[in-house]
Amino acid sequence: MSKRVYNFCAGPCTLPLDVLEEAQAEFVDYQGSGMSLIEMSHRGKHYDEVHMEAMALMKEVYRVPEDFSVLFIQGGAHLQFAMVPMNLLTPGTRGAYTNTGTWGKGAITDGKACGDVYVAWDGADENFTRMPNADEIELQDNTRYLHITSNETIGGIRFPAFPDVSVPLVVDMSSDYMSRTVPWEKFDLVYGGLQKNLGPAGMSVVFVRDSILENTNKDMARYLRYDIHKDKDSMFNTPAVFPTYMTGKVLKWMKAKGGLDVIEAEAAQKSGLIYAAIDNSDGYYRSPVDVACRSHMNVVFRLPSEELEKKFLTEADQADLLNLKGHRSVGGLRASIYNAMPQEGAQALADFMADFMRSNG
Repeated sequence: MSKRVYNFCAGPCTLPLDVLEEAQAEFVDYQGSGMSLIEMSHRGKHYDEVHMEAMALMKEVYRVPEDFSVLFIQGGAHLQFAMVPMNLLTPGTRGAYTNTGTWGKGAITDGKACGDVYVAWDGADENFTRMPNADEIELQDNTRYLHITSNETIGGIRFPAFPDVSVPLVVDMSSDYMSRTVPWEKFDLVYGGLQKNLGPAGMSVVFVRDSILENTNKDMARYLRYDIHKDKDSMFNTPAVFPTYMTGKVLKWMKAKGGLDVIEAEAAQKSGLIYAAIDNSDGYYRSPVDVACRSHMNVVFRLPSEELEKKFLTEADQADLLNLKGHRSVGGLRASIYNAMPQEGAQALADFMADFMRSNG
């Protein structure tokens, strides 16, 4: 390898170099077996150990209570947009949703196709620049759950604290999964795709409160039922072997770093470097989101003109600071600073921003 760049892609994510090198070393010959793990039977002892260890580490690292089960389900958060209402909404109940941006809107769209759901708060009029306060969320009768998106990857906003409401919460944590502590007592279900913080694309991790599985809808295809995934230890069908294997390694890396508290502190520090570069630029850089709701994972910002933004991207690429272009739906710039991004990467971007402003201000 000639060099290792700083990858600010919004997903798939940067993974720890130690993890990648460890997987590389054992990829062709896993533990002296003469074959790769991804060639083996998922019912064999080698994969069974990997699978069960990854599930156990999920609960340990995330400090998940005993009355929750962890499920590994193929597909990303889009599939969970459908599975949540299909499983949780029984006759006479409704799902409440906050429309906080692209991913909140996606959950609402698919939720409406699968059950009786409504919008309890809508951020569209404010161009999705903040999250709601709890007293702004309007819940209707017979609401089974409130669905929120903890962090909007495209808009660069997050819930600074999870809301206190009168119904259980369901949360899509795809883009800040395992980067912050979770008040589990508020939730019935937490889900997210791997590809932002935990591993390769292709699988979601779902934490579900065991007591609710007795009263979920069973009238659907078997793969879509949470209770079946729990009963089969997430091996109802051939599981996503490679994503599970890599995620287990990332979880070990997180644990060795000091666990969730260290990861959460580092997320604030790394994003803080970029926000400081924005705030100290006298308006040359500007972030369109409410300061209180700034994401620790996805820092969005603009320059004085689109021409300067294009020049910024070109010169950033030349400096090995890659994938800083904002989402096509909103434009601008976006630095995704996930768990495996070293602080040196965030510092390098902050330094580049200062240098660029001096040269092009």
